[in-house]
Amino acid sequence: MKEFFPEVKKVQFEGAKSKNPLAFRYYNPDEVVGDKTMRDHLRFSMAYWHTMTGGGRDMFGSESMVRPWDELTDPMEVARMRAYASFEFMEKMQIPYFCFHDIDLAPEGKTLRETFKNVDEIVAIIKDLMAQTGKKLLWGTANLFGHPRFMHGAATSPNADVFAYAAARVKRALDITKELGGENYVFWGGREGYETLLNTDMKLELDNLARFFEMAVEYAQEIGFTGQFLIEPKPKEPTKHQYDFDTASVLAFLHTYGLEKHFKMNIEANHATLAGHTFQHELRYARINGVLGSVDANQGDELLGWDTDQFPTNIYTTTLAMYEILLNGGLAPGGLNFDAKVRRGSFEPVDLFHAHISGMDAFAYGLKVAHRLLESGEIENFIAERYASYQEGIGKQIVSGEVGFKELTEYVLENDRPIALTSGRQEMLENILNRYILD
Repeated sequence: MKEFFPEVKKVQFEGAKSKNPLAFRYYNPDEVVGDKTMRDHLRFSMAYWHTMTGGGRDMFGSESMVRPWDELTDPMEVARMRAYASFEFMEKMQIPYFCFHDIDLAPEGKTLRETFKNVDEIVAIIKDLMAQTGKKLLWGTANLFGHPRFMHGAATSPNADVFAYAAARVKRALDITKELGGENYVFWGGREGYETLLNTDMKLELDNLARFFEMAVEYAQEIGFTGQFLIEPKPKEPTKHQYDFDTASVLAFLHTYGLEKHFKMNIEANHATLAGHTFQHELRYARINGVLGSVDANQGDELLGWDTDQFPTNIYTTTLAMYEILLNGGLAPGGLNFDAKVRRGSFEPVDLFHAHISGMDAFAYGLKVAHRLLESGEIENFIAERYASYQEGIGKQIVSGEVGFKELTEYVLENDRPIALTSGRQEMLENILNRYILD
């Protein structure tokens, strides 16, 4: 079989002093941090769409990427070679998992039957490559946003035929995910939202979205798929408003329709930014509500108002992300999927390696810092002390539900004195974080 990346050998850990751009400086898969290896903590995954099919197109320019498999003219032959290239890439990058949308794998046909046939052919190749290499499927999903048929949404489309078509695609994607041993299945709303309420029956659209999820749960149970269902929040772009705006919105939706026990969250850093939140906020909100399932690891540009999907390089962000993930007890069966793409000007195949190395090193460094910070207890001890008034006396009675407004009013009247507040010490805590990151 042709070697697609002959200029790159297997990327190895060489340590912090290495100046080799094609080596890891911080990601050492076998290094034990706490009770697990880095490999098991981080569970890195390659995003098939950005890494293997992304061509560099943006709203102002055509495709710019140079990829060896794109030299072929037969779309199915391109798909075959792309599959082989993806496993060569994962082997050389020491990435254990991958994720895909159904039509990332093979081109859509003129009919749904032909689309299924195309995808099934490539799935057979991928299944063989997984057996040969030991690579695993972190999660699968269906692309319910790219084709013009989804311009008004998929499960929330005003056209019932589109709803039915979307259901057929998800059914097959679930079948494939189960066949390949996928550990999760992701629902990203894509275009499940609206441009204007002037033409939108919001109640019907939300009801239909819930019906769609209920059907997915029922079908998964029918075929014996035991993987984790994930919903990926995103606030806007391409639509003005998307129903999965952020973790809080998704949780409210799930509780409204009695679906909360079936789904967790796949949190993406860039989507948090677009929602006006920090990545850490979304991770913590999911964590404290018991729904932190997996992560799409990327970052956005705070000066740009769209989903730039850049590779994560901000050490402060990766440290605080790993802080939440460690407090969550890890991500398994989820992982860290690089839903990130090289910049349009980084068009050579080797740039895929440089990008993934930067992201993997950034999260490996963040993991080590977060572990040391948690081991020290400096942040957690400060927080515990700050809320100590709820551990005894009236505070403990508030938490246990022993008192109401009447009892609290009586308490204040009996203890009518100036309230002693303490400083939040934000600057001190930020300095502590700096110390651990820079030490």
